[in-house]
Amino acid sequence: MAKTVADVMTAHPATIEGDQPVSAAAALMREHDTGAIIVNDNGRMQGIVTDRDIAVRVVAAERGPDTPVREACSPAVEAVDPDTGIEQAVRMMRSHAVRRLPVVEDGRPVGIVSLGDLAVERDPDSALADISAAEGNR
Repeated sequence: MAKTVADVMTAHPATIEGDQPVSAAAALMREHDTGAIIVNDNGRMQGIVTDRDIAVRVVAAERGPDTPVREACSPAVEAVDPDTGIEQAVRMMRSHAVRRLPVVEDGRPVGIVSLGDLAVERDPDSALADISAAEGNR
């Protein structure tokens, strides 16, 4: 059974520099079959951008696809290191009402752990685990 975030995280998460357009972030989401991309500033984590961020902060605000990612991302992001325990990660997600936690070492992203990853690990027979383990829709 997994004990740390490193045991369940997705290693080598998709990242994008904050000055890139949201259209590039959306293309990465499609390519990596994910709803979140870590936003960097010169390789160091600056925030996270989700498909919902793009929908709400760009599309609904009638901004264009060339909008810089840094203007759409959530900059205040809780993050963990690879040695963080699974239970601590669950508590952080619950207390901050987040679905994903970037995993960083020395300020650089090395992984991402999602609510679905934890569901698959902790309750593999749950509906969330089934949904999370299913093949993505492309």
